[in-house]
Amino acid sequence: MILRGKAWTATSILLMLLMRGFRVHSISCQPTEYKIGNECCPMCPAGNRVETDCTGSRTRSCLLCTAGTYMDSPNGLKRCNPCSTCDSGVGLKEKRGCTLSTDTVCEPMEGFFCRDPKPGGCGVAQKHRSCEPGQFISKMGTASTDTDCSDCISGTFSDGTMLSCQPHTQCEKENLQLIKAGTTSADAECGEKSSNITGIVIGVLVVFLVAAAIVFVLWKCHIITIPGTKQPKSQREGADGAESGVALTLPVEENQH
Repeated sequence: MILRGKAWTATSILLMLLMRGFRVHSISCQPTEYKIGNECCPMCPAGNRVETDCTGSRTRSCLLCTAGTYMDSPNGLKRCNPCSTCDSGVGLKEKRGCTLSTDTVCEPMEGFFCRDPKPGGCGVAQKHRSCEPGQFISKMGTASTDTDCSDCISGTFSDGTMLSCQPHTQCEKENLQLIKAGTTSADAECGEKSSNITGIVIGVLVVFLVAAAIVFVLWKCHIITIPGTKQPKSQREGADGAESGVALTLPVEENQH
């Protein structure tokens, strides 16, 4: 009986140890607790971190996050998260500053759109597309979408910054003459038309110069005389024999005896 009692006692102790070990390994904490070793400690609230864990004889202690860090939910962590920065190098600017319980919120800068959306903000932004000459902006870019470009059709132009292609200037309708034809990236170039009066003046001047040249040649060749001008010597010598200014030489007859 004594042996049997001892055997029972040993079995009971073994069972108790096994049950205790099972209980230790199967410990489950509540959603508002965190597990540390064999203990379930209450979490620290948002904006705080754990300073010391709880034990069987004391509760856990919390500390507020320091400037530049945050904790956005109840936790059992020993360190707060560092606040994010909005990098202008990737097209971001600050939308909302960091607090002890919320991270910094960034948004795209003017002329950029978000490539990596985050809750309430943006992680990475990209510059809006620039349309090429010969294209127009068919859809303006926004903070969440890129710019859309479309090609101009024949007879219109755009330098790439316009919201629509513009028709080429019709020089004839503006009473101008075409200097350079328009393209899809540039307007036509027009200039003032030559004046008819200018053409007439030039024509009269040419006629006058030609007439003057003819008169000079005739005068030089002794064919005509010009009143008020000095005749050449050869022309003066024959002036007595010519009424029209033409030099005439008459033969001299010898006296017949």
